[in-house]
Amino acid sequence: MQNPPLIDARGVCLTYQMGEKTVAVLRDVSLQVEQGSTVAIAGPSGSGKTSLLLLLSGLEQSEAGVILLNGLSLTELGRNQLADLRRDHIGIVFQSFHLLPSLTALDNVALPLQMAGTTQARETALDMLARVGLADRAHHLPSQLSGGEQQRVAIARALVHRPQLLLADEPTGNLDDHTAQAVRELLFRLNRELGTTLVLVTHDMDFAKQCDRVLRLHDGQLQEYQHDISA
Repeated sequence: MQNPPLIDARGVCLTYQMGEKTVAVLRDVSLQVEQGSTVAIAGPSGSGKTSLLLLLSGLEQSEAGVILLNGLSLTELGRNQLADLRRDHIGIVFQSFHLLPSLTALDNVALPLQMAGTTQARETALDMLARVGLADRAHHLPSQLSGGEQQRVAIARALVHRPQLLLADEPTGNLDDHTAQAVRELLFRLNRELGTTLVLVTHDMDFAKQCDRVLRLHDGQLQEYQHDISA
């Protein structure tokens, strides 16, 4: 018997009000993502990619449809339950890093574990920093790190609690080409090593095509993009 998908979204709709005009950002969007897979959501700026990612994380609520994560309906969970779900099962990487400037790299990575009351939080965080190649930068502040190093710290923080799902919103958008490629390789390596499901948003089709599946978001709807991942 086939296991149910980790993400099962059906008939999702979202609109925004812009002055007197109502804009349909997502129109009857459905998406199934298998555990351990890598999925890219591609499309131009303003197409609703980030909005969809926020819905999948429970940070925004859809106006219609249902989103199931591990069989749990996000629309039926309260704010505290959604926060607990993110703490225990979801990691999020943003384009702008969102590191706390007064904390070292180590303390930024350890913070989710400390908030969850996990023992040996700093030891676990140091191990994750080593996985992303930054053990020697553990005691540096974000201002003392390059953009690529800051993004690797952000990835370590998102994965330190071994989430089932990693959501990445334009994770290489603020990086130069060389650093961006290193971050891409890191994301896919950690996906293989940790078995974490990766859903990433990007406008870079070369990046997207490295995933198992590519979906294009256009005019509020998702379409499967056929590509040969062996090419």
